Parts: sequence; structure tokens; C-alpha cells
Amino acid sequence: MKNGNTEMNDMSSERAKFSQMAEGTAADYKIISDNFRTFSKELPDRVLSHLKLLEGDFGGFAVDRLEHSLQCATLAHQDGQDEEYVVAALLHDIGDTLGTFNHADIGAAMLKPFVSEKIHWILEKHGIFQGYYFFHYIGLDRDMREKFRGHEHFEDCAHFCAAYDQTAFDKNFESASLDFFEPMVRRVMAKPKQSIYLME
Repeated sequence: MKNGNTEMNDMSSERAKFSQMAEGTAADYKIISDNFRTFSKELPDRVLSHLKLLEGDFGGFAVDRLEHSLQCATLAHQDGQDEEYVVAALLHDIGDTLGTFNHADIGAAMLKPFVSEKIHWILEKHGIFQGYYFFHYIGLDRDMREKFRGHEHFEDCAHFCAAYDQTAFDKNFESASLDFFEPMVRRVMAKPKQSIYLME
């Protein structure tokens, strides 16, 4: 099927010869591995393109989801958080478009190879912790986060939501632009810290 990604998907004229993976040879998997290395380097471009899908998506909020993300990252940056944290703040809701019922899981899974265990936990649980501010208005338990009380990152996640996430809906706030954060995204995602696909 031809689409806008045809050029990106056709990085190499060489193709593996197998029709079942069990039939593959070392030569086949060298072709695939070489393509993977090129494809993986373009991950920040795909992430930034997907983040832009949040523009114009208000969901009833005072600002759209992209502006919320920019505000959250700007607040974290202004507060002196490191780049890994700021990028996590920028991308924490990127799952909204595809993970309508589990958006926090999407962002956490996407960034897991590139961030610390603490940042990953914050991303994964922020949807529950953010609920402290509104769940009681929609028939849910605002204290749902209490099941994690005692976890070593409980206060870190509570702080993320209190200081950055729940405060980032201000129509009059002057956020840094996505262009400002782009180099940070590229640096954080330049090399994974953990993945089963780490190769020399």
C-alpha cells in the first residue's frame, strides 16, 4: 500500500527472502537490523508529529491538549527539572489520541526505554493521581491514588500532578514553543537506556 510514508519505509532496496520468520537467515536479519537502525533514529520525528495531533483537540478544556502539554513542560522547565523530566511532562498525554481509555499507559510505554524507573512510574500512574482533582465530580473515587500510598514514587507522582499537570490549563499562560522543546526530545530519545532491542 502506498502512502506518505512510502519513502521512509523503502529505506533499502534489499529485502529479506523469507515468508515465515522461522525460515529467515542471518543475511535476512542483517538487512532487517540495518533498516531498524535507520528507522529507530527517526523516532523523535514520529513522536513530534504525533504530538501535533493534539492541537485543536480541546475535549471541553479551556486550552487544547497540545497547549496543555506545552504548559506542563514549560512549568517543569521553569521549575528547574532536568530534560528527561521536561520531555516526560511534554509527552505525558500523547496517548490521548489512541489510548482514549488508558492514555497514561501509552505515554509511559513509549518513553520507557529512555527514562528512569521513577519517571516511567510517574507517567504510568499520573492518570490516577490526576483524578484526585476531579474524579469526585464524575462519579469516581478521587482517592484512587491511595492504593499506591507507601510506594517510593508516590510523592513524586503527586508532585507532578499538583505542580505541573493540574495547573496547565491557563488560557493566559505563555508557554514555550514546541520548537523550544524539540532538541530536548531528540536528546532524550537519542539512545535507549533499556530495551530488548539494544544492538551494537
